[in-house]
Amino acid sequence: MKNSYLLLVVVALLAALVSYESCQHTAGAGYNEHSYNRAKAYYDSLAFHREALLSSKTTKEIKAGLNEFYTHALGRNFNGAMLVARQGVVIFEKYQGFSDFSNQVPIDRQTTFQLASTSKPFTAMAILYLQQEGLLNINDPIQKFFPQFPYQGVTLKTLLNHRSGLPNYLYFCGQYRQDSRSLMTNQEMIDLMIKYQPRRAYPPDTHYNYCNTNYALLGSVVEKVSGMSLGKFLRKTFFDPLGMKHTYVYNPNRDKPHDHQSLTYDYRTRPIANDCFDGVVGDKNVYSTAEDLLKWDQALYDGKLFTDATLKEAYTPYSNEHPGIKNYGLGWHLLVYPDSSEVVYHNGWWHGNTSVFYRFIDDSTTLIILSNRYNKAIYNVQPVWKILHEASYAVADNDD
Repeated sequence: MKNSYLLLVVVALLAALVSYESCQHTAGAGYNEHSYNRAKAYYDSLAFHREALLSSKTTKEIKAGLNEFYTHALGRNFNGAMLVARQGVVIFEKYQGFSDFSNQVPIDRQTTFQLASTSKPFTAMAILYLQQEGLLNINDPIQKFFPQFPYQGVTLKTLLNHRSGLPNYLYFCGQYRQDSRSLMTNQEMIDLMIKYQPRRAYPPDTHYNYCNTNYALLGSVVEKVSGMSLGKFLRKTFFDPLGMKHTYVYNPNRDKPHDHQSLTYDYRTRPIANDCFDGVVGDKNVYSTAEDLLKWDQALYDGKLFTDATLKEAYTPYSNEHPGIKNYGLGWHLLVYPDSSEVVYHNGWWHGNTSVFYRFIDDSTTLIILSNRYNKAIYNVQPVWKILHEASYAVADNDD
C-alpha cells in the first residue's frame, strides 16, 4: 500500500517534468524559469503530498472501509471522535454525539476528552525529554527525588516500563484515607506509601505489572525536577510549541473546567462524578482532541523534540519473560512482529472515558478514537488494521 502511494507520487513528478520539457520546447525563451520553480515547489509541497494521497484509489477504498467500520462496528451508540491519518494526512475524521447530554452540546473537533491512561505517554516522554536535557537519568533511583520513599530497587526506568513491582494506589489508598470524598494529591499518595508501606506486588524488575502508581510518581518527578506543575511543564515543552491549543492537564484540585471540555458518562448515559483519585495526575488527566493528538503523533517523527536514540529507548520492549508480540516500552504498549514491524499504542479507560491511540510506525498511519461515554467496542481495532493494511493482525486486547 505504501509502495502504491510512492508510485503515484513518482508518476506525478515525472508528468510535471515532462510538462516542463514540453514548455521549454514550445515557449522557448518566453518560458519563465521562475514559473517552473514554482511548479516544482508545488509538487514537492505538503499540498501536493496531501492531494496525491487523498486522490489515490487505495485511499478511497480505505475511506469506504473506515466508514463501514464507523457506521456498523462503532454503531449509533458511539459518542465521540474518530480520526485516521496516513503520513500526517487526515483521510477519515468524524464526530458524533454530545459532550454534555443535559445541555445537548454536540461533539466537534474542538471537544476535549479525558485521555485516561493515554495520558501516560506524555508523562513518559516528559521524563525522557528531561534526560535528553541532562536533568536526570532514567536509571536514577526514586530515592534521589523522594529520599524517604521506602521501596528499594525502584528506578525511573522500572516506573516507566511498569516493572517496579509497586502496589497500585487505586487499590490501597482507600483503606488508609479517612476522607473518601476530598480529592487526593500526588504528594498525599507518596506520603501514604511512606507511612503505611503497603505490600509490593512483585520484587523490582522481575515482572511486568501495569500500575498507575508508577506514572503518578513519574508526574511528581517531572514537577520536582522542572519546578513546575506537570500541566505547566507539558504546556511549555510540548503543547504550545506543537500548536496543541486544545490540550491540557486538568487537575480538579485547582482548575476550572475548560471550554469545550466533555463530561463523562456510563454506558447508560448516566453522568459520572469525580472520585477522590481524580486529583492525582501523571497516570491520567490529560485532555485533548483528535486533531491535537495527531500533532503529537507527527512530532514523534520529525526529530525536533526527541533524538532517534530517545525514541529507540521509548520503543524498546523491556518485558521478555514470556514469548509473544505484546510488550511494553517506556510509556508505550508495543506489538512487535517477527518481521520487525512495530505498532506503538496506548489505550485508556477512566470513569466513562475511553481512548485508543495507535501508531503504525512502518507506514506512519495513525488511528485515534476518543469517547466520553463508556464503550468497550472502541478497543476492537482489528477490523481497522485489516482495512488499513489488507491483512489480519493479532487483536490487542483492552490494555489500559
